[in-house]
Amino acid sequence: MLLEKINGVADLRKLSTGNLDALASEVREYILEVISANGGHLASSLGVVELTIALHYVFNTPRDKIIWDVGHQCYAHKILTGRREAFRDIRRFGGIAGFPKMRESEYDAFDTGHSSTSLSLACGAAVGRDLARKKNKVIAVIGDGSLTGGMAYEAINQIGHTESDVIIILNDNEHSINENVGAMSRYLTRIISSSTYNRFRRKSMEIVKGIPRIGEALFTFISRFFESFKKMLIPGQLFEDMGIRYFGPIDGHDIVSLIGTLERVKRIDYGPKIIHVITKKGKGYLPAEMNPARFHGIGPFDRATGLTYGEKTLSYSEIAGKTLAHLARNDKNIVAITAAMKLGTGLFEFENKTPDRFFDVGIAEQHAVTFAGALTASGIKPFLSIYSTFLQRAVDQLIHDIGIMNLPVRILIDRAGAVGQDGETHHGLFDIAIIRNIPNFILLAPSTGEELRDMIYFASRHDAGPVAIRYPRGGVGADDFTFEEGRRFVPGKIRRLTAGRDLAIFTFGDMVPVARRVRELLIPRGVSTAVVNLLTIKPLDIPGIERILRGVRYAITLENGMVSGGAGESILASVRADLRKKILLCAGFPDRFVPHGSNAQLFREAGIDAESLAKRLRRLMR
Repeated sequence: MLLEKINGVADLRKLSTGNLDALASEVREYILEVISANGGHLASSLGVVELTIALHYVFNTPRDKIIWDVGHQCYAHKILTGRREAFRDIRRFGGIAGFPKMRESEYDAFDTGHSSTSLSLACGAAVGRDLARKKNKVIAVIGDGSLTGGMAYEAINQIGHTESDVIIILNDNEHSINENVGAMSRYLTRIISSSTYNRFRRKSMEIVKGIPRIGEALFTFISRFFESFKKMLIPGQLFEDMGIRYFGPIDGHDIVSLIGTLERVKRIDYGPKIIHVITKKGKGYLPAEMNPARFHGIGPFDRATGLTYGEKTLSYSEIAGKTLAHLARNDKNIVAITAAMKLGTGLFEFENKTPDRFFDVGIAEQHAVTFAGALTASGIKPFLSIYSTFLQRAVDQLIHDIGIMNLPVRILIDRAGAVGQDGETHHGLFDIAIIRNIPNFILLAPSTGEELRDMIYFASRHDAGPVAIRYPRGGVGADDFTFEEGRRFVPGKIRRLTAGRDLAIFTFGDMVPVARRVRELLIPRGVSTAVVNLLTIKPLDIPGIERILRGVRYAITLENGMVSGGAGESILASVRADLRKKILLCAGFPDRFVPHGSNAQLFREAGIDAESLAKRLRRLMR
């Protein structure tokens, strides 16, 4: 076994190139073994195994910096950089993260987790290196999907302008190897990346420009001729036009070809370069190759069948998507928008039934929000479905392009609250603080699938301003669920779920079951607890909350979000001073970033699980 001997990149570089394909197979097998048990981002990591090996084989990492865009393709990178054994506990509480983390290894150049950031990071790292007069290489690995994010083009613009020595790896996994990766393309790539060609090109252009009187004109003519010639034979002229030398495309699963190209491009020590690499997402595992979107991020699964474990439930995402599809049959003005997360947000059924009213704008959350706002001017009812963590990227647009104009955009905030094993970059803990501080917004939070469905029906009728509905990751019972409207939802009204005279717990969303469990634990101590479902975080039902407070001795607030800026703080700031004294604490996540782990572990760590809360309340109420 080759992999057992790889305790770091120094061991990797001792191998002959003839052994690297066998190593790639072992790395793939190990990734499958671990991720089938732990869950994780499988397809993307399987697709870059050979590329990862080639990068560490050619470049002097960690001195040379490899920056992974998004970072969910970093599993082979972690295995090869001294974390082979630690990889068995990846994404588990206390184990290594599923994304690059600077505090975890010197080989992780930056923390990444959101898309389209690698080129900006590479630009900054290269300029900083040049200012410090260092000589290391900076390599950014970015996927074709991440290039749909506008931030990537902002960075490309500056990279071309600064002319820093940056190597960009464009990991194109949208298609299988096509006719571009043929003999002519490989031949041309070898020529234009060779040191002889590049020395000749540079020197000859200097000579041409130096010819008296006609040098500048001749230089311009020759440059345009070569640009036209390359445009006919090689893709990537867009990058050339922005001042970035283009090489490729090349087969991303041919290690020898990859190493040869990387070696030649590495020796070109001036100006930015881009190497176009074609890979296959899910490479080496047929279920992932056949359905890479399903295996993009997946829970534990049976390797033999590719099927996930656990009983079938209806997720909040599916309820949102199916409810929208149901509504759209009768309301022709309803459209659905997503930012490259069609499957994750449950909108695939909407697209299948009404494709002309479905818009996937790519990884462009800022554009998605403003686009949705503009649609309302034509009488359209846009529903924008987006993960909480990615909505953070469009705060300016929420304020300026929705809130100020009071446009009736409907925002479905998926994956709100802690989301478990994906960790700091993916928890949706800030949406309450963001939305509740933007005037004109209504912010709702269902605790059941039925409440989510009825809130979506309400939003479809509400034309007086923007509505946001936050709901957690996870599922609800799937039996006998109907997508017809149930109880007509009225915003701004609390719902008392249990009566009590000693304690009131004001909560919402997926913390309602936690509050009910706290109530059960306090009953043997003689504590009578009222569990109150807020349902509407903004505007709060202050008269209803004060009515409950007058009838109890103590109260707490409980939320799956940051305490700072959360619903609890809003209640404290809004109720009368004499009633405010009854509130013992605002329970939620403290003012620090939350690591990865199961939600049960994270709640326990923050002291917002039922057992911890009951124990704390018994102490406080004494």
